[in-house]
Amino acid sequence: MKLIIGNKNYSSWSLRAWLACKQSGLHFEELTVPILGEDWEQRKRNDDALAPSSGKVPILWDGDAVVWDSLAIIEYLADKVGRDRFWPKQDAARAMARSMVAEMHSSYLPLRRTCPMNVRARIEGATIDDDVRADIVRILQLWAEARARFGKGGPFLFGSFCAADVIYAPVVSRFLSYGIGVPGFAQAYMQAIWEHEWMAQWIGAAEDEEWVIEQYESPVA
Repeated sequence: MKLIIGNKNYSSWSLRAWLACKQSGLHFEELTVPILGEDWEQRKRNDDALAPSSGKVPILWDGDAVVWDSLAIIEYLADKVGRDRFWPKQDAARAMARSMVAEMHSSYLPLRRTCPMNVRARIEGATIDDDVRADIVRILQLWAEARARFGKGGPFLFGSFCAADVIYAPVVSRFLSYGIGVPGFAQAYMQAIWEHEWMAQWIGAAEDEEWVIEQYESPVA
């Protein structure tokens, strides 16, 4: 398998697909393409590896199969290795995990736009308006419910690391980068995510990247 991802410092959806590949336990080759660089538009047009997704990353190539979109990649890998590797076994827990993943996949645009992922940054003075605050409150409510109902078996949302943690890992990065205050249970969860060995690998690689996207280096006014 080959996974094509964007800049590790900035590409939240690439992080999700990369964590999903790690969670699968399957060997994969990764190829990082610097998004929004000077030659990005030309590369999107001319790079056959990017063509199936119209230049969007991440993209997973597995033989004749081409999968783009992080959630589609999670589901494809779950089909290959068994769904229990990605989703809680208990019906009620699995139902909530899938709902949380779908909500993250389709929602929270104010948070995404105001606080784009920037692993290296620690930004002060970000504008947290009512819409962004509502997103934060909603996410914390979901985290609290998942931890209270299903998180007894470990430090992650549903105890063991699963697809829900894959999807919400970039949110942890955003909360840290923009100094979002959270209650103690959320701090403990965020620490567990940040210290996970796969996240440590990603963070180290992000810190070593030389690419800088200026529009993501300052808080959105």
